[in-house]
Amino acid sequence: MIAQQNDEETPLLQRPEQPTAKTPLPWDQLWILLLLETPEFLSSRTLTPFIPQLIRDIGVTHGDESQVGHYAGILQSSYYAAHTLTIFHLSQLSDHTGRKPVILIALLAISISMLSFGLSKTFFALVVSRVVSGAFDASDSMVKSMLMDITDATNMPKACSYVSIPWTIASAVGSLIGGSLSRPADRFPNIFGRSELLKTYPYLLPCSISAFFISTIWLITYIRLKESVSTKTPLWELIKGGFFGQSYSKPRQPLSNVIIDPGEVKSKPLPLRALLTSKVLSATASYATTGLFQMGFFSILPVFYATPIELGGLSLDPPRIGALLAASGIIQGIFQLLFYARLNDCFGARAVLITGVSSGIPIVILFPVANALARAYGIGMAVWLCVAVQLTLKTSLIVCFPCITLFVRAAAPNRASLGATNGIAQVAVAVARIIGPASAASVFSYSLQEGHNAWSIYYFMIALVFLAVGTALSLPRDPSVWENSQ
Repeated sequence: MIAQQNDEETPLLQRPEQPTAKTPLPWDQLWILLLLETPEFLSSRTLTPFIPQLIRDIGVTHGDESQVGHYAGILQSSYYAAHTLTIFHLSQLSDHTGRKPVILIALLAISISMLSFGLSKTFFALVVSRVVSGAFDASDSMVKSMLMDITDATNMPKACSYVSIPWTIASAVGSLIGGSLSRPADRFPNIFGRSELLKTYPYLLPCSISAFFISTIWLITYIRLKESVSTKTPLWELIKGGFFGQSYSKPRQPLSNVIIDPGEVKSKPLPLRALLTSKVLSATASYATTGLFQMGFFSILPVFYATPIELGGLSLDPPRIGALLAASGIIQGIFQLLFYARLNDCFGARAVLITGVSSGIPIVILFPVANALARAYGIGMAVWLCVAVQLTLKTSLIVCFPCITLFVRAAAPNRASLGATNGIAQVAVAVARIIGPASAASVFSYSLQEGHNAWSIYYFMIALVFLAVGTALSLPRDPSVWENSQ
């Protein structure tokens, strides 16, 4: 490798030169990957609008309204607890056996868990349903790995900007399904009033509709998706070779009908110890802390909307919560599609990341402001203005994750270890997503109790923002700095 020349005339903050010609996007596979981004968002957004009411219905809080947020946090964290235990192994497995089999298993698990969730009548059954989904759902990690496989440094930011399309559709559709079709026998008695099944299981209909859409995506994936890992090791050979403890070194079988990267063929997946470089750890830390704040915020947002005004919330019902979240998803998708790639090209990934995370400060401050206005004037124009500004600012938080994905790709020691490198980052962010909802919801419940500081939750959330900004500052101005140094 030729060392880069350094002299007094070289600007210290000079951005690494980018190739002038950008590689065309591989649309024959990219559209399927975009479709595969929808199941996790569709399933989670379907559940979000009615989870507070569901927790009240099953009686686990025994009428204590301040405990709704606590149990909602536990339910959300159970998914990520199971996810943490399996995601690295599934990601590492995909480097050997291919991404497609892991994706198909994930889609099947999400479909089954959604049906199970709709049929659950106890809090324990709800937790088990989310645990099953979390344990097998590696779809998001696999999509990110495949996106890294089929793109390069010139076209990956543009590809990431299109990810907003399925996010927007899934978030909007899921929120509308969950908010509009929960308790259908009560809300639409002329249509569903005679259904004893929907009276017994009032949340089965929205869960079933989401499961049907995800099953359809499974079928499309099975038929149309091409494998992006160019060589394959049989699963039994991996087990005999001690897959979970070391890198498997026997020659792997080349596959036909795959997208082949010459660099990947020459290299081989590395063991875990070789992957824990300073670059990987820096990108992982930023991913985890940003995810910690994001999931904490997302977990208390619907609970804040549903909490009575006198206890610190806005007293909104599930249909209105679902409509707000759907509108927010549309705004986020349009913004990311139109502006993310341009912002990344103009300012660099780190600048966009730091700006996005810093927007968490006004986002958090708007919680007590909206409640104070609701107490003083009721749910009027001033409150809706606060809600609109808060949901609009949430857009800048969402664009942080494409930036981090670029850093994770650049940090990978070689192309054949992209899946495992991404798996490390996914484990860290899964741990953050366990801690985030549980801790934020618990602090929120604590702050609602009589005699406690009502601002405790807001101090806590702002502290998470500063933590995320601190880790983002450890990253280079652009991922190409890391790629050029390899």
